[in-house]
Amino acid sequence: MLPALRRSAPVLPVALLVALLALPVPAEGASSGGSGGGTGGVADAVSALVVGYCVVRTVRARRRPLTRTAAVLLGLPVVGITVAAFGASSAATGVAGAARYLQIFVLVPAAVLLLIRDAHHFRLLAWSFVGLGLWQGVIGVHQYLTGTGASYMGEDIRAVGTFGSTDVMGMATVVSYGLVCALALAFRPDAPRQRSAAVVCAALLTVPLALSFSRGAWIATAAACAAVLLLAGVRRAGQVLLAGAAAAVVLVAGFGVGSAMLQERLSSITQVTDTPDQSVTDRYTMWAASADMWRERPVTGVGLKGFPDHRDSHASLALSSGSDTAGAGSAFVRQPLLSPHNMYLLVLSEQGLLGLGTLAGGWAALLVCAVRRWKRQRAGRGGPGGPQLDCALVACGLLIWQLIDFMYADIGGPSTVLTAIAFGMAAWWAVGSRERQGDTPRGEAVSR
Repeated sequence: MLPALRRSAPVLPVALLVALLALPVPAEGASSGGSGGGTGGVADAVSALVVGYCVVRTVRARRRPLTRTAAVLLGLPVVGITVAAFGASSAATGVAGAARYLQIFVLVPAAVLLLIRDAHHFRLLAWSFVGLGLWQGVIGVHQYLTGTGASYMGEDIRAVGTFGSTDVMGMATVVSYGLVCALALAFRPDAPRQRSAAVVCAALLTVPLALSFSRGAWIATAAACAAVLLLAGVRRAGQVLLAGAAAAVVLVAGFGVGSAMLQERLSSITQVTDTPDQSVTDRYTMWAASADMWRERPVTGVGLKGFPDHRDSHASLALSSGSDTAGAGSAFVRQPLLSPHNMYLLVLSEQGLLGLGTLAGGWAALLVCAVRRWKRQRAGRGGPGGPQLDCALVACGLLIWQLIDFMYADIGGPSTVLTAIAFGMAAWWAVGSRERQGDTPRGEAVSR
């Protein structure tokens, strides 16, 4: 037991940070997201401690902390964030917005990258995502069955876990992360028991994901899982997709009344442009407002956390005053619309082309590097797929999920800390030191 704890010690603070998201979130602590928003809760405070812990370990180790590529990709966002902070409406607003963006996209990912020393650490964090997803999923399914979830179509049946009705995307995000990680871990070489457990976990997590009624999470998860299966092998992908389709038919058929709601929600994905409901109309209106803000200041944007201040002057009359939330232990609340619910448009409006280029460009580069390392791993040692195939699939799957989900969501709420950890895990695989990953090709020196 003690040797195992000592071996896992570097990443235990990160695992603790993941576990903290299993605790109930106070209603007043939830965030509607956007503009680098989100209240400073326990998870945010612990993430700061994790960064400090990483700094201490790095200084004591007296070694080069990051590869050149990692330093460039993780440092790029600082440029756009800093410029946009100077363009904020006030110094306090700029500092608060910059701190949030640096926390999520620079400091925490860099700390996670440095604390992960090998595939064992990486898999420990991946399993912690799965465990958190299962916990939140169980609570979400219970909410659906007992009618104690968030309000959806006049009934308190929407699964939101411990995140409450004011953060309906929280549980969907956590469960999606867990499902993608479980599916990827199911392809771990030479570990049949863990592969079987991962398959079971992935199957179980599809239930709360469906009951979250989150169209954006469904689309992102389907795309990420399809990518994981294709990277694992075309033949395996075909077999799993067929089995998954058969299971989905049985699963949905067994929901009874719930199946009608799921079918209606699924069909609405392709019908939103024909007869959109008010939530879709609000989203399209805010997207248009974001683009209008960008056209006004194309290079640097309107400044960090500036979207709410400029929204009304750029939005059409079709925009409502807010969204209604209720249920899951909370009274009726009218949530203000403080973001476009699209990370790319949020960054474009507040940070301009400079911010979008440095942030999204860094994410795209991470994905390219992750796929390239997967390709090298697949052709490397340890038989078909390589000894760390599951790590490659987790990293690529999480990145793909996040980049697609950002088309429908932005940062905000306690689950945003998981986004930072996911970027750090992906960065470890994509641009981390090969010596730490244990996959240095023979004859190739490690850059220091």
